[in-house]
Amino acid sequence: MMQTVMKNMTAQHRVAWRSFSTGPVTAAYKRMVDSGEVWRDDAQVALAAKFDALHESLTSLPPVPVRSDELTEGSFKNSSLLLRLLARSWAHAQSFPRKKFHLWSFGPPPRGMYIHGPVGVGKSFLMDLFYASVSVPDGNSCCTNDSHKHINITKRRIHFHEFMLDVHHRIFVYKQEHPQGDAIPVIARQLAQEAQLLCFDEFQVTDVADAMILKRLFSLLLDLNVVVVATSNRSPDALYEGGINRSLFLPFIDMLKQTFDIISMEDSQKDYRLENRANGQSYFWSNKKVRSDNNSKNNIQAQLEKIFGSTASGTEAEIIPVPFGRTVQVTRLNDRCAWFDFSELCFQPLGAADYISLCRRFPVIILERVPQLDANHLNEARRFVTLIDACYESRTRLVLAAQVPLDELFVDFEAQVESSDGDGELIVNEKGGNSSSFATTMIRTKEGEYYEWSATGRIGVSLAQLSSANDLAFSFRRAASRLVEMGGNEWGRQ
Repeated sequence: MMQTVMKNMTAQHRVAWRSFSTGPVTAAYKRMVDSGEVWRDDAQVALAAKFDALHESLTSLPPVPVRSDELTEGSFKNSSLLLRLLARSWAHAQSFPRKKFHLWSFGPPPRGMYIHGPVGVGKSFLMDLFYASVSVPDGNSCCTNDSHKHINITKRRIHFHEFMLDVHHRIFVYKQEHPQGDAIPVIARQLAQEAQLLCFDEFQVTDVADAMILKRLFSLLLDLNVVVVATSNRSPDALYEGGINRSLFLPFIDMLKQTFDIISMEDSQKDYRLENRANGQSYFWSNKKVRSDNNSKNNIQAQLEKIFGSTASGTEAEIIPVPFGRTVQVTRLNDRCAWFDFSELCFQPLGAADYISLCRRFPVIILERVPQLDANHLNEARRFVTLIDACYESRTRLVLAAQVPLDELFVDFEAQVESSDGDGELIVNEKGGNSSSFATTMIRTKEGEYYEWSATGRIGVSLAQLSSANDLAFSFRRAASRLVEMGGNEWGRQ
């Protein structure tokens, strides 16, 4: 009887696979399912099929349009014979007037993909399988005998935090030489020439400057035949929700919905990162309410010392360079590990650029005295979540010594704005308080004390930063899920 049931299940399993795509992403996903690395999930199978369709369409992706002043034979030495012949013909056609725009027009590029849904449902996992299936040019574009087509286009996979930092840095550099110039078209062409496939993880918009840049930048990238794939915890209509001057951002949302395939995984509520609890000893906690926990604290300290190692680089602090001319100081470090108190990294006005620079320098970061994070710690929680994202993307091992268990580290809250006599009032439910201020947002604690709130580390933020508070509630769930995955024995880089 049992053998019959197993045979029927196996037959159903094979039929289910045959009913979907047999492209490279599905094939890679199926291998992982068959080997027991992942559980088969219908929503993931369907998403893999959509990635296979995009992979197939990349075979006809038109090149980045070339302006006439770029059409030289030397600039096409790695291009196809047709493009080299066109460049040569153009170089010899002295009688033709020079135009400022590209010489010929192509059809539209494949539609990009915007995938949104809860944490841990496989959005980034499937995007990474797709990204790996796309080959980069290697100077040898001859055909292969593989069953799946090899797409030779330039590509880039990046966390959205890091991408926007890169864009801001390019604007900064351009403005140094061209104070009155328009940097966005120049940067769009730079990005298009560097990568025709852009894959963004954790797409989110919480800053008005980013919102204004994205509206123009993405339109230009699409005109330059760049294909964009993005994952997000937010649906397009929820992007920058409640943000200042959001009406100026709405055309971007409309463009996104018109030119991208919007794929929802909202019905997938299973967080696969939590399926196998990690035991890599990267999260330690002691109950501060218990007076006789000195042995526990001493044991945690000894384990942190063991992770840190004994090969110190000396007592001299190291200054880590950060883009835009800034620096971060590390006072306790060795060749592979930096040790911080929570207050050093999260009570200071630091951001993604600082954390990314630290992750590039150190494969291991120890952070101790991590408090429970609720609506009374919005600033610190925002920075801590950004640090987790930076560590996750760079596969930096993050070792935490906290005051509460991991399941209690992040406290859910809801933020909303209520109006009273025309003045906005930020209400933070559960752990928070309320406040009203014309120029800056103040949070009142349960004890009645007030302090200034800036989710971005800036002084004097307005009530429009409500969207950052609500995005932080989303980020809590993602951060908790990632910490579980990052605690595995295999996590980290050498």
